[in-house]
Amino acid sequence: MITSKIIANGILRAIAFIIVICLLLFFLYQIQTVILYLVISLILCLIASPFISFLKKRLKFNNTMATVATLVLFISLLIGFVLLFVPLIISQAKNLSLLDTNQLQTQFLVIENNIETYFNLNHINLQEILKESNLSSKINYNYFTDFINSILNLIAGFGMGIASVFFITFFFLKDQLLFKKKAKLILPDESEEKILNSIEKINELLTRYFVGLLIQLTAVFILYFIVLIVFKSENAFVIAFLCALLNIIPYIGPIIGTVLAAILTLIGGIGSDFRTEVLPTTIYVVIGFMLVQVIDNNINQPIIFSKSVKSHPLEIFLVILISGITFGVFGMVVAIPIYTMVKVVLKEFFPENKIVSVLTENI
Repeated sequence: MITSKIIANGILRAIAFIIVICLLLFFLYQIQTVILYLVISLILCLIASPFISFLKKRLKFNNTMATVATLVLFISLLIGFVLLFVPLIISQAKNLSLLDTNQLQTQFLVIENNIETYFNLNHINLQEILKESNLSSKINYNYFTDFINSILNLIAGFGMGIASVFFITFFFLKDQLLFKKKAKLILPDESEEKILNSIEKINELLTRYFVGLLIQLTAVFILYFIVLIVFKSENAFVIAFLCALLNIIPYIGPIIGTVLAAILTLIGGIGSDFRTEVLPTTIYVVIGFMLVQVIDNNINQPIIFSKSVKSHPLEIFLVILISGITFGVFGMVVAIPIYTMVKVVLKEFFPENKIVSVLTENI
């Protein structure tokens, strides 16, 4: 018989459970920076795994020496990047961020008038369309400068983050065998082998994925940079760097990067003849970026997606699309790694399931 006391106890337990969950979520929110450091460290571990394996197998380094040598290599690359490129990025970005928004709006109006003049010369009247849309009044020019300033603030706060990430990464790499031994003591005996096999396979696939992604972004950056240099675009390095980073966002990132490159090229051409110099240069840059994307979509991405995570391109597209609709841009970025982990776990624990066997036949 259900009494009021039992109902009251059930309600109290439910309330206590909800409070605990809320406190846990609040705690995770408060330590989100630490979680971010851990995630970045894990990604670095995945990227570092091939280097450590090479040093241990080919050069006969012990685990500690291989770890130190790999981190020294990463730190050297980071320092070289800072010494060679970051001062240029900061100086150029600072110049852009310090633009007076009124001046930026004036430049946009100049571009708008140049477009009107150009099309009027070709007997195409866009003046009424532009006036009716009132485009310039609807654009918040502070978004542009705020975006640049946010990047500068992020770079300024990178020091402590980098030190923390490398410190955590060192122990992840150095004591990974110890962590595995500790995990064996914690894991339930009946699932221990399956869990460890899943972790090993996930580590293998994601290592290949992140290494491939790094190579892809580097290749795209170089091609973007060549396109901008060929057409003598101002701030070529900054534009190529930002647009290459945007390629981390599948499908949408390259489009945003191309639009960003076109806008910055137009702004950089203020003062030159719009019809004979600025507009043709912008069109050539857009065409160049589209050609880079053709190369990337047909060469780089198939290798990364099909070879590294063992998934069909259509399968990847649908997963990214669903993740983007559900969780936005962040969902699109993490869709492939999370989907890969889920597939590995499903295959290890439910290999007899028909749907799982079809989806994971290549893993």
